[in-house]
Amino acid sequence: MSNRRAFLGELAAGAVALSSTARAAARVPGANDRIRFALIGGGARGKEIFREALKCSNVEAVAVADVYTRRLDEVQAIVPGIHTYQDYRKLLEDKSIDAVLVATPQHQHVLSFVAAIEAGKDVYQEKTLAFNPGHARRMRAALKDSGRVVQVGMQMNSGDGLAKAREILASGKLGQLTAVQAHHFRNAPYGGWLRQIPADCNAQHIDWALFQAETKPYPFDPMRYMNWRFYWDYSGGNIFENMVHQVGFWTAALDLDVPAMVNMTGGNFRSPKMQVPDTMNVCMYHPGKLMFNWISMFGNSYFGETNDYAFGSDGTLTHSESDAVTFLPQHGDAKAAPAEAPGYNDFTLRHMQNFFDCVRNRKTPSCPFETGFKAAIACQMAIASYRRQSPVHWDPATEEIV
Repeated sequence: MSNRRAFLGELAAGAVALSSTARAAARVPGANDRIRFALIGGGARGKEIFREALKCSNVEAVAVADVYTRRLDEVQAIVPGIHTYQDYRKLLEDKSIDAVLVATPQHQHVLSFVAAIEAGKDVYQEKTLAFNPGHARRMRAALKDSGRVVQVGMQMNSGDGLAKAREILASGKLGQLTAVQAHHFRNAPYGGWLRQIPADCNAQHIDWALFQAETKPYPFDPMRYMNWRFYWDYSGGNIFENMVHQVGFWTAALDLDVPAMVNMTGGNFRSPKMQVPDTMNVCMYHPGKLMFNWISMFGNSYFGETNDYAFGSDGTLTHSESDAVTFLPQHGDAKAAPAEAPGYNDFTLRHMQNFFDCVRNRKTPSCPFETGFKAAIACQMAIASYRRQSPVHWDPATEEIV
């Protein structure tokens, strides 16, 4: 407990120090400047986005921070000589760093995001943007008037499908749109997330207090560290991992706000080591617009991952996991089936390049903070409903889930 109090005290002091110098320290790269970037969170997803960032034009990776020394070694194997830190706050003291990529566990997002913005860095923030409404508000307050560029890591929004969906929707061809149905089906216990624990996953190699951050403290537990997605303290399960992508896409395509009401039901049938559910149904109500239903399971792959339907009185718009968008008109009782999707199309590289382009030109990226904010709140509402076992509502005045 004393270590945890010390960590939180150091964090508060560090935030004050960073905040006092942030505006003066912020650098805006020119159109031809080489962007120096760093990675905070060198786990599996962190290394994925790091490798994609390295493919972008005129960038240089200069530092990485992670609480686990193994992750630092893994990133250093990708870029020999890169500076390594267990504490992200030390990394942020480097004024030559223009931008950071944040891919920490979800409960930590608020800390590194706020500190990075206050240190004058532009931020690529992996989804889900924020762990709870309080974190979301803290992040938005830090960003306000900062002049920083933020790209939220919902890479589907950098695909061609979003523009095509918007074009079809704007044409009015769908008639009156009243429902969206989205799927995420995967046939794998634990969603394929179960990780083995390495021999060096111990308190000597992991800064446990830094990992736990503001959550309820526990004695060091390698299972909690390696499989953090299984625990409510650190994760929203597949709601935060994948529903957020589909909510983010349709939020942008349809200009949706935070849903007024959300109801989630589900259970855990194949993944007994997880606290979070592996089968779920989420219903989101957008007054005067539509109902948005999201269904997910880890026991069957029939619908695949990201196969969505927007239902209108005059036709149906489909969006596949390959990012293909099709329009199927209504013809009496005739039905036309969409073509079989060729497989998942990953737009992480394009999303990352869009971020670095916006760091240079200061334009709004393809998935800006507010889209991430709305999607995160919708996801948080689903989790709250599931855990309370009742529908929940969003109070826009207090920005709380009630």
